[in-house]
Amino acid sequence: MRGILATLGVAVLAGLALAQPPEKRLDTSRGDALRDGYFRRQVEAIAGRQLVGVKSKEDWEARKPELRRQLLEMFGLWPLPPRTDLRATVTGTLEHADVVVEKLHFQSMPGLYVTANLYRPKKVEGKLPAVLYVCGHGNRVIDGVSYGSKVPYQRHPLWFARNGYVALVVDTLQLGEIEGIHHGLYRHGMWWWQTLGYTPAGIETWNGMRALDYLQSRPEVDGKRLGVTGRSGGGATSWWLAAADERVGAAVPVAGLADLHGHVVESQGTRKTGAVEGHCDCMYFSNTYRWDFDTLIALCAPRPVLLGNSDDDDIFPVAGYRRPAARAKAVYDLYGAGDRLQLLETKGKHVDTPELRQGAFAWMNRWLKNETKPIDDPDLPPLTPQQLKVYDRPPDDATNKIVHELFRRPARPELPTLPAVVKEWWPGQRDRWLADLREKSFRGWPEKVPDLNVKPAEEVVADGVRLRAWDFTSEDGVELRVWLATAETVAKPSLLVLAVADEPAWERWCAGLGPKFQKSLQALAEVPRDDAMSEQNLRAMRTQGWAFGLVAPRGVGPTRWDDLGRDGKPTPHVARRFWLLGQTLDGQRVWDVRRALTTLGTVDGLRDVPRWLQGKRTAAGLALYAALFEPSVARLDLWNLPTTHADGPTFLNVRTILDVPQAVAMAAPRPVNLYVEKDADQAAWEWPSRLAERLGTKFLTVRTVGP
Repeated sequence: MRGILATLGVAVLAGLALAQPPEKRLDTSRGDALRDGYFRRQVEAIAGRQLVGVKSKEDWEARKPELRRQLLEMFGLWPLPPRTDLRATVTGTLEHADVVVEKLHFQSMPGLYVTANLYRPKKVEGKLPAVLYVCGHGNRVIDGVSYGSKVPYQRHPLWFARNGYVALVVDTLQLGEIEGIHHGLYRHGMWWWQTLGYTPAGIETWNGMRALDYLQSRPEVDGKRLGVTGRSGGGATSWWLAAADERVGAAVPVAGLADLHGHVVESQGTRKTGAVEGHCDCMYFSNTYRWDFDTLIALCAPRPVLLGNSDDDDIFPVAGYRRPAARAKAVYDLYGAGDRLQLLETKGKHVDTPELRQGAFAWMNRWLKNETKPIDDPDLPPLTPQQLKVYDRPPDDATNKIVHELFRRPARPELPTLPAVVKEWWPGQRDRWLADLREKSFRGWPEKVPDLNVKPAEEVVADGVRLRAWDFTSEDGVELRVWLATAETVAKPSLLVLAVADEPAWERWCAGLGPKFQKSLQALAEVPRDDAMSEQNLRAMRTQGWAFGLVAPRGVGPTRWDDLGRDGKPTPHVARRFWLLGQTLDGQRVWDVRRALTTLGTVDGLRDVPRWLQGKRTAAGLALYAALFEPSVARLDLWNLPTTHADGPTFLNVRTILDVPQAVAMAAPRPVNLYVEKDADQAAWEWPSRLAERLGTKFLTVRTVGP
């Protein structure tokens, strides 16, 4: 049996490399148009949806608690971590003009150190309002030593302290004196962040919350008059904190927000496919609930917020911040507080202009001190990086460099020991996992399932093979094709084996058929026929009466994009565009497989034919998850299935629910055949093997077959 699968149905999976000559570039215009049109439609579907139906202040007040909970969850902060001892430590004090500067650090959680400078007036009378300044991406490094982001942004807290405030400026995770990582997706290929719902925006938000805790602990601070401001990355964190924590009494996010259209679709300046190209991962929450950024602004209502931006900023396009502000203002108006949400738009690029600084100062004065006097913003000699440095030597127990590995922990499902308990526990647990996956990992699947629009596309008979193809609609605007090959002499197949293709598998499929089927295959380039494989395939189809099908999910084969590798992985900016929409490419490809299975179920002569599903590598994971939601799949044959979602496929939040071994178990009682390269790989599948044993069933077979 395995020999037949390896030669035909899984000839698709053998992985023949057929690289194109370097001088011949594939025409990917069809796939590119599919990708870009899809992003536009998704953005349009999401825009403003959380604010629909809000007719009164009472409506909004009723929605706010759940929306704030969702926001915290998308930061990885639900439930909120324990507010452990800050262990705040002042390492030095200096004077500058009429200001005292304290160099300090605190631990927002054990081992996660936040370096900061606190600026206060030399003479303090009574309780003072306080402003938290959260830095953007402006680290100062000299001779390989990081002095943190707080150095280039010192002008802001200096002004506040000289004008009667306590001001705390905090370093970011990546650009502090102890340098962590903001660019796991952008630069380092850490797609496992998505499987845990991790984003460094969650770290920055939590650090901001703990910074407010610290300010409220200071004897000179009026804990009920707190503001937050910052620009660029700090502008984004200002939004996060103001929306998540109602202790913020006034906020001035500067150059820190654009809507999904601006991030995903809209081009400005050198950015051709959305502002996401210019932003690191700290600028985004993990968008499980498919929000646009107007919801974030609305959660601040009715507290005063001034949105500052420049009109020639290519990573915060003008329309990208005007649109969500206009939508959110309707919520402010419900409170009769429309004047508390204002836009300050100045001339300039992505720089800290005097107008933006002075606007922030005036806003804080108005709402934290009830003052409207003119703003004086004189130049002062800056403090040196060495003067502002907190540490002589970083602490040995700091987790900043690895906090992304600690902040969100994967689920570790325990399997009950007693068989009787397992038999009672398992059906309910399987149903709960399915519901959680649908809610947290595959929420981006269509809410309203479009018509399949199945259309016979091609039928070609050649060399004893009958190849048929059907076009179908997976999602609105995502038109795909599924193929079915049988022997010419077989009227009705006895079995249908559907393979899920990645790019090598697609090339192998084309090689098994050859140029005579080129039109039907919609192949982007002619692939020579592999005669030996073709003969093996034909013999198998004749003797067994099997039909072999193939589905190439979006981005594979005929719909290949110009920025996809042969491994099927998109470039970081494309992958992050899916992330901003509350999806992953792999998650939507599972949907494509499901729709292909449904399409084949509509074909005369196939409705009552048993169906097997198969795949290799990441495509094996796509096949597995499609089968979990499609009971018509009678058997799974999976080659080199990743043993953990840290290696693929990438689905949002999946490892907070389960991992690949538990997903394999959920396919029971249907037979699952796993083909691994070495005997040691079999140990990875102990969890589903033990489940089968305790259920008294045998659904799982693990075979070592070599590379």
